[in-house]
Amino acid sequence: MYRLLLVQMLHCCFLVAHSCPTLCTCVYLGGSNGTGLRSVLCSEPRMSAIPLNAPADTVKFRLEKTSISRVPRAAFFYLSELQFLWLTYNSITTIHPSSFLNLKALRELRLDGNLLSAFPWEGLRDMPRLRTLGLHNNRLSSLPAHAALFLPNVTYLDLSSNRLTTLPSELLDLWFPPPAQLTGPTQRRVLGVHDNMWQCDCQISMLLAQSKYQESPVVLMDQLLTCSRSGGTADQLGAPLTEADLSRCQRPSVQPSATRVTSPLGSNVMLRCDATGYPTPVLTWTKAAGASIYNTECCQQPYSKSDPEKLPINLDSFIQESPRVGIRWSIINLNGLSYKDAGEYRCQARNMAGTAEAPIRLRVVGVVPPSIKSKTRKAPSRSSTSNRKPLPQKPKRAQNITSISTSKKKTLLNLKYVTPPTPTNKTQSIKMAPVPTPLKKM
Repeated sequence: MYRLLLVQMLHCCFLVAHSCPTLCTCVYLGGSNGTGLRSVLCSEPRMSAIPLNAPADTVKFRLEKTSISRVPRAAFFYLSELQFLWLTYNSITTIHPSSFLNLKALRELRLDGNLLSAFPWEGLRDMPRLRTLGLHNNRLSSLPAHAALFLPNVTYLDLSSNRLTTLPSELLDLWFPPPAQLTGPTQRRVLGVHDNMWQCDCQISMLLAQSKYQESPVVLMDQLLTCSRSGGTADQLGAPLTEADLSRCQRPSVQPSATRVTSPLGSNVMLRCDATGYPTPVLTWTKAAGASIYNTECCQQPYSKSDPEKLPINLDSFIQESPRVGIRWSIINLNGLSYKDAGEYRCQARNMAGTAEAPIRLRVVGVVPPSIKSKTRKAPSRSSTSNRKPLPQKPKRAQNITSISTSKKKTLLNLKYVTPPTPTNKTQSIKMAPVPTPLKKM
């Protein structure tokens, strides 16, 4: 009896794992008779909910042209082997931020042709291998700045045919990183941003301008971008982005007055940097983290991981002015330099077209106080001093003054004689200076 019940349970589990959902088609790609990759296609207009009994070994899941309007939490949790998920041309309006839990193998997610006005960008962290994201033909009207945090691995992003008007600068920094932030070969991305009503600002202008370079890290699907001009007529609402719009925008460029500065201990120093760009960039100063803070010739000090000075420090500008549009300079003043002031200072410029920064390395030199020398000098041990023979001391030349007085003449004479150094193995002889003849009393 027990064996029969166990066989029935295993048979039910087998049917659940390998059965095909109602109104769906299940096939094997690249093979037959249970070999190859499992693919499930559901394209029935009467379907209003995502089926929960798709085979667990499904690799490609397509839900197309159905009446599904929402994607609930953990909707595909049991499909851990899923690599391709297409939810295209449905009526989806909302997606739960946790809809894609346990999809660690997913590489492609397509949501084209739905009614999405917002997308849960934080849900992308549940798909670490995702490379393709399609959001074509939805109702997205804005891109939040935090979306850049979850898109570093996506190499194909289709945002075309939406209602987008602006691009956050954080996305431009992700797609076009400054040279100082490059740690390896640049990853090329394919972007679709056409058929949106972009504002004629520097973000979209810089995106189009940078994508035209041969070595650009971004390739646009369609370079014909239209923008809406504020205060324009109906004919200007869909005007193409022109070269005149591109020339108005310029990414910041930073030029420090000196890249390496050496200053004595206790002195005052001023660090300056100049920046150009349009719109006029804003300058900020930071002291970089790292062991270079104590980079001096005389006193290098060890670090601990809990050292609070390893964190970047924001500094206030002593003077920051913009003599004309497109140019700005800034100065920070450091008074009474100590060894802790040494290190790397960064001047960062930012505007709507992007960011740029330049480092300035400050080195502090000076004489180490005697207290520091005595601590760093190694004290001799007692055993070494006890066995050491005392060195012979060189005698000093003594100069004596002798006063001699005579009873008769009562004349005071001063005699001076010098005691020479005593030879070690020779007899000592003392020579007295001759006594002068006293003067006769007149």
